[in-house]
Amino acid sequence: MGAGLPPLVLENPIQNYAWGSRTALAELLGRPSPSELPEAELWIGAHPRAPSLVTQPPGLGPLDKVIEDDPVSLLGAEVCERLGNELPFLFKVLAAAEPLSIQAHPDHEQARAGWARENAEGTPLDAPHRNYRDPNHKPELVCALTSFSALKGFRPPDSVARLLEPVAGEELDREIGRLARERTPESLRALFTRLMTLEEDERAAVLSRAREESARQDDPAWDWVARLHARYPGDVGSLSPLYLNLLALAPGEALFLPAGELHAYLEGTALEIMANSDNVLRGGLTPKNVDLPALLAILSFETRPPEVLRGDDAGPGQRVFRTEAREFELGLVELGGSGPFTPAPGRGVEILLGLEGSCMLRSGDIERPLGAGRTVFIPASTRSYTVEGEGRFARASVPA
Repeated sequence: MGAGLPPLVLENPIQNYAWGSRTALAELLGRPSPSELPEAELWIGAHPRAPSLVTQPPGLGPLDKVIEDDPVSLLGAEVCERLGNELPFLFKVLAAAEPLSIQAHPDHEQARAGWARENAEGTPLDAPHRNYRDPNHKPELVCALTSFSALKGFRPPDSVARLLEPVAGEELDREIGRLARERTPESLRALFTRLMTLEEDERAAVLSRAREESARQDDPAWDWVARLHARYPGDVGSLSPLYLNLLALAPGEALFLPAGELHAYLEGTALEIMANSDNVLRGGLTPKNVDLPALLAILSFETRPPEVLRGDDAGPGQRVFRTEAREFELGLVELGGSGPFTPAPGRGVEILLGLEGSCMLRSGDIERPLGAGRTVFIPASTRSYTVEGEGRFARASVPA
């Protein structure tokens, strides 16, 4: 391969996690619905755990190997120099029929240290109890395709104390009292640590009071407490809507999750874009490995109002979501009466994902369909392209 590479058509792997939908991804991809197994995530990219497969031109193989063979042509010299010779982002469609785990992601330094430590301990990469599966951090952006519910970041200390007070009892009274007085990250950490490390009988008492309280309340946070407890009985993580901000996103709204911010996705279908990592530290609401000491080691207890992102106007029918992450940027494009889409000069590597309608990507004499569920990887060395038709698609790229 060399300069002037054509756009590549991708076939993308699906992760069959138990919380996944049996309809959302099947319908996006035009396959029979409902699917036989829950389909939780469509991975689009070059993560070595589950890389996309290049199907056009034929015979090239997995995307990570294609990039490895010619990183400069695929990614561009500037991306290679700044971020290395691997695709710096992982693009996903997430389809949550049930809540995901309470979790947070490490920063760069924490990820490198955790990766080195677990390698030195001889922990296999595929071990269920392994926390660090690569040495990368994992900032991420989630953008709703349907109504989407999420928990993001700790509520203000006075709100946490007020919401947890009815369930406190002697098990949590001291920590909640301290939080109400001091309202500091340290007192919030002390309460969260105490809550997550309750003995079995203490936990049962707190959860019993929570069940009784949720039956009396009409606050959506309490409704989620009841729903989470029904799904994960005995898991103190079911109280997370009382100490994390509960958000309901409309289609096209987004959240940015920096390192160390506790969060959980509860319900709905969304686009996700993140640094090319699979490092997750979990605290509950999951059958997967929960490592509370590892989670506490990376967690931030600073509180700030959650920001719902709606994107910046980037031209007719175009919105772009810009964040502090240097590895990725997400754009949404709607084609109709505004004519074809042509990227701005100086663009780099991109992945386009069709969301609805019937669009066609053209680059020279090459055509690539971009209808719902179709994915095209556009190398940095592709000289130019346009997208025509009527429909919507998403653009994953690296900020300039």
